[in-house]
Amino acid sequence: MFLGEFQHSLDEKGRVILPSKFRDGLADGVVITVGMEKCLFVIPKTEWSQWEDKIRSLPLAKKDARKFSRFFFAGASEENITKQGRILIPNNLREYADLSKDVVIIGVSDRLEVWDKDNWETYQKEAESSYSDIAEELLI
Repeated sequence: MFLGEFQHSLDEKGRVILPSKFRDGLADGVVITVGMEKCLFVIPKTEWSQWEDKIRSLPLAKKDARKFSRFFFAGASEENITKQGRILIPNNLREYADLSKDVVIIGVSDRLEVWDKDNWETYQKEAESSYSDIAEELLI
């Protein structure tokens, strides 16, 4: 399980150091793909097949399911972690998520999310104001 929030920087080649507490769970490699709200999902290869199965089970006859599937899989990139604990974030994914030098990596249970620092701070402020209402709606 991945938990926590960590601030890091992209290097000039588009690589980011992953928090050391996450590296064991990602030792077999990762798949990076487009996430929601302009972030990236970093999914351990060991979990990828579950994600793949969920998306492949969407009804092909529905236009939105086809759009989502295309977008999700077309943006995906398999990456390995270097000995220094870094992963390369491909340029197309950096552009999608508007990643600048400063990024935030958050643990979200079965995946990591990579956010541009400014976008994460803006998102947090917006979500914070409705957190209690969302919790009440979803959890009760």
